[in-house]
Amino acid sequence: MAAEIVNPRSDSKPDQDGGAEPLDSFDPAFALHRGGKMAVQATVPVRDKDDLSLAYTPGVARVCTAIAEQPELVNDYTWKSNVVAVVTDGTAVLGLGDIGPQASLPVMEGKAILFKQFGGVDAVPIALDCTDVDDIVETVVRLAPSFGGVNLEDISAPRCFEIERRLQERLDIPVFHDDQHGTAVVTLAALRNAARLSGREIGQLRAVISGAGAAGVAIAKMLVEAGIGDVALTDRKGVISTDREDLTPVKREVAGFTNRAGITGSLENALAGADVFIGVSGGTVPEEAVASMAEGAFVFAMANPNPEVHPDVAHKYAAVVATGRSDFPNQINNVLAFPGIFAGALQVRATRITEGMKIAAAEALAAVVGDDLAADYVIPSPFDERVAPAVTAAVAAAARAEGVARR
Repeated sequence: MAAEIVNPRSDSKPDQDGGAEPLDSFDPAFALHRGGKMAVQATVPVRDKDDLSLAYTPGVARVCTAIAEQPELVNDYTWKSNVVAVVTDGTAVLGLGDIGPQASLPVMEGKAILFKQFGGVDAVPIALDCTDVDDIVETVVRLAPSFGGVNLEDISAPRCFEIERRLQERLDIPVFHDDQHGTAVVTLAALRNAARLSGREIGQLRAVISGAGAAGVAIAKMLVEAGIGDVALTDRKGVISTDREDLTPVKREVAGFTNRAGITGSLENALAGADVFIGVSGGTVPEEAVASMAEGAFVFAMANPNPEVHPDVAHKYAAVVATGRSDFPNQINNVLAFPGIFAGALQVRATRITEGMKIAAAEALAAVVGDDLAADYVIPSPFDERVAPAVTAAVAAAARAEGVARR
């Protein structure tokens, strides 16, 4: 049975029709969301019969015929080349979990307006009423002709890995699971700057990641790609290592290229002497485990709303502290990455988003901080107007260098 939404105010009164007072009469979040957060807006006028004859019939027929004869013209004469599908099944929404497709729509709308505001990219929220991998893949493949890219959002692991892989194999447009790769890009950017601040290279660091879901796996892969000294990934049962017999196929793959130190046991064991803690799991890390980390350590506790290590505790032992929250310095926020990544990929009509493009995005994001680097400023604000253009340019250049750009 679905939970009933009730008015939490003790002084709530019936409205004139005898029903409950509207939620947006006392909650500004509901007031903002009434009617949705986005709408379709025409980019051409339809003021008279001449405009109508060009925007629709008979003029539109000439454009359709040209595209039928030269399919690549669809990118020039429709919105396809600048629009992304934001696709979810509602199974892993923010910190809310499996709340279903309809309840996920406010988040998908929010994602779409962030694409527009921060990257100049149009986006359409698509919440699917199915969770089977085959069904999701087939549905997205059939929708793909309308879009220049696909942003997978809030799909639970481990299905998200297979869905992304299969869509990448079948489509010739960028497919990007932001929960994985957006988080990884911003984490790497912050870590590069934290290392620079401490006078170290990323290859000198040993990191421990708490959480082996979509974000944790992607961060581990990206850190290895970027040359991290070593990284251990942990789940509820401890360090993911090759001697464990309870690993999923994804975790077995990760065990093959992480944890070169051969650490076993608990998260606490792994943190002893570690240079970096990255939390994408929730829960609470004991203070004594944080205290056991190496001198000058970095703590990126990104669970929302409650970081795995509260900043007040982390600052006792760590040189740099980051969270996923906007009310603390150094927010690891995906909005720093995905708008620019898609804008860059769409700009050059890339067939996919490569590891090199993601690394380029992280490096560009880190470079925005420049000489202002400080312990409380290793990553820029999402509202820094330099961010999206820098990421867009770097991703576009990397796409050309890697041979996946079509223009």
